[in-house]
Amino acid sequence: MLYIIPSPIGNLADITFRAIEILKSVDLIIAEDTRTSSVLLNHYAIQKPLSPYHQHNEHKIASHLTDQMIAGKNIALLTDAGTPGISDPAYLLVKSCVENNIEVNCLPGATAFVPALVDSGLPINSFCFEGFLPLKKGRQTFLKRLSTEQRTMVFYESPMRLVKTLGHFIEYFGPDRRCCVSRELTKKFEENKRGTLQEVHDYFNSKSVKGEIVIVVEGLEEIKNSKLKNKNIPIG
Repeated sequence: MLYIIPSPIGNLADITFRAIEILKSVDLIIAEDTRTSSVLLNHYAIQKPLSPYHQHNEHKIASHLTDQMIAGKNIALLTDAGTPGISDPAYLLVKSCVENNIEVNCLPGATAFVPALVDSGLPINSFCFEGFLPLKKGRQTFLKRLSTEQRTMVFYESPMRLVKTLGHFIEYFGPDRRCCVSRELTKKFEENKRGTLQEVHDYFNSKSVKGEIVIVVEGLEEIKNSKLKNKNIPIG
C-alpha cells in the first residue's frame, strides 16, 4: 500500500495521531527532502528507512517503488509541508499504483491553501486553486485567462517573487481587486495581510518577506456584485 501523509506546514503539532501511527508501521518512508522530514520524524521518535523522492528523481524511481509495493512493502510519502500532490511530488507514483492495482490511502491533514482561503474573508463557496504560476513561458497567457475568472483564486508563491507577482496581478486584474496574502501559517509570526492588490503590493514592497506564501484574490463576479450593491441595484 502507498500512504500519502500530510505533514505540518509549520507547527509540528499539526499532525494526526493516525499519521504518526502509520509512519511508525510502514516499511519505508520516502520524502521530498529527507533533512526536512527528519526533523518531524525525530520529533516523534520515528525510526524507519528514509529515501528521497522529489521532482528530480520521481520519473526514475517511481517504477522501482511500485515494484517494492507489489512485493508486499508498505510505503509512506511525505513532502516538506502540506499534502503530497498539492504543488508537490506524488502524482506519478499514485498513477503508477492505480495502474498496478496497488491501494492508495491519502490521509486528511495539513494543506496551506485551506487556512489561507478561510482567513482571507473572501467568498469561499466556490474557488479555484492555481498553485504556482508559470515562471516565464505562458505566464502572460495564463494571467490573461484568469482575469475573467469569476471564482476566488488561490495561488502559491515564494517570498522572493511575491512583490513581482502582485504587480502582475495588478496589471491583469486591476489594482482594486481585494486579496489576502498569508505567510508563516501556523507559526509564531503568522501574518494575513488583507486589502486591495495595490495596498498589499505597496505593503510588501516596503519590507523584507520570509516564509511560504499563499495569495487569495477575489474573482471578477464578486467585483461586479460589489459595484451593483454600492449602487443599490438589486441583485437578481
